Amino acid sequence: MNAPAAAWFQHQLDERAEPDAVTYSGAGALPSAFAVTDLAAGSIAAACGAVQRLVAALGGGHRSVVVDRRLASWWFAWTLRPDGWSVPPAWDPIAGDYPTRDGWIRLHTNAPHHRRAALAVLGVTTDRETDRDVVAAAVSSWDATELERAVVDAGGCAAEMRSTEQWASHEHGGAVALEPLLHRHVGGPARRPLPPPSPARPLAGVRVLDLTRVLAGPVATRFLAALGADVVRIDPPEWDEPGVVPEVTLGKRCYRVDLRAPDGATELRDLLAGADILVHGYRPGALAHLGLTDGSRAAINPGLIDVSLSAYGSTGPWASRRGFDSLMQMSGGIAHAGMVTFGADRPTPLPVQALDHATGYLLAMAAIDGWTDRVTSGAGTIARASLARTATLLMQGPAGDPTASIAPAGPADEQPTPEETSWGPAHRLMPPATIDGVALTWPHGARALGADTGRPSWRQ
Repeated sequence: MNAPAAAWFQHQLDERAEPDAVTYSGAGALPSAFAVTDLAAGSIAAACGAVQRLVAALGGGHRSVVVDRRLASWWFAWTLRPDGWSVPPAWDPIAGDYPTRDGWIRLHTNAPHHRRAALAVLGVTTDRETDRDVVAAAVSSWDATELERAVVDAGGCAAEMRSTEQWASHEHGGAVALEPLLHRHVGGPARRPLPPPSPARPLAGVRVLDLTRVLAGPVATRFLAALGADVVRIDPPEWDEPGVVPEVTLGKRCYRVDLRAPDGATELRDLLAGADILVHGYRPGALAHLGLTDGSRAAINPGLIDVSLSAYGSTGPWASRRGFDSLMQMSGGIAHAGMVTFGADRPTPLPVQALDHATGYLLAMAAIDGWTDRVTSGAGTIARASLARTATLLMQGPAGDPTASIAPAGPADEQPTPEETSWGPAHRLMPPATIDGVALTWPHGARALGADTGRPSWRQ
């Protein structure tokens, strides 16, 4: 069957999509003020459409694609069922939504330095740091706009709840609405020869350098790994995101490198010089502080497919602001719309972190299309996407159904062979799409950050 709303999202995301190139199966939808299930199916379809184009460029002809809307919905949530172990909580104890003097604000405190910044602004210290009641009392004395500004200025992450109308009239909301979903430019000529073509594993031999964090970037590189890419993820020595790592490191090699140290900087440059695709989600300007400006990356590797993500877009006054899916839902009006739709008394976000996941598949599409252009023209590609622009797409798209329902994922939806992870055995959902003649499989299970030791290098 074809799903008109899912197809609408697919064609908005994928300017190269051919009509009826993808078909949809699966019943039900996630209940939401917005068409989240259709966004899930449409964004996965867009990434699969890029695979179709790559396979054709490799001489494999046209391959049919079927996207399961139900499985796509659950791939936007959690795909792993641990066997005999458990995943740590996804959120820091004080992260969440708090009423202010004049509205609501969300504090994002999963990273220790973001947590310290928020607590310092609120004047909450020592043994009270995990006491939500103490934090709530401190927040309640602030106006939302002032607290948002103070936390951001202190290097933390926070977002006031705005309505869709307030976001549309906001200076930054207006700037984001004028941006394309993908900023895409042609790069320089490649130096590295192409690996042998393999339509069944279309990214076999392709080297992907993963400099991303939760959650959109890792979703993108997880999909690239499923197509045969050699994905090397680099994290700093102190970084961890235990609540999501088992979900997103599937098929990747994971190293820790101190990029501030001379040896670490050299290792990164060596990896970059040999990479085919770079996916990075550092805050705008952060790589430049490590000596890797746009120009220097192009000089090190002229034919690089350079794909990046930002939270709030690349134009407007908040272009350099730190942000995450949950914050964008507050800033852009999604949480407010959910509150109104469901008649709730507090911010009501989407049922899944759909902005992260949809943007992840958009990044994957950009990387795969970039590789197709590399195969056909020998040139690299530069592509940029943002959570904020994906949020605009969702809000402008078909309405959701707050009364909808969807069957939960269960053992019958899981892959037949258990996955061996760094934490123990687990069961992973079947892929949400099938591509005729293309194997969506990963070379190994999810790994802990830093599970691979020694000097990171590319497979020969």
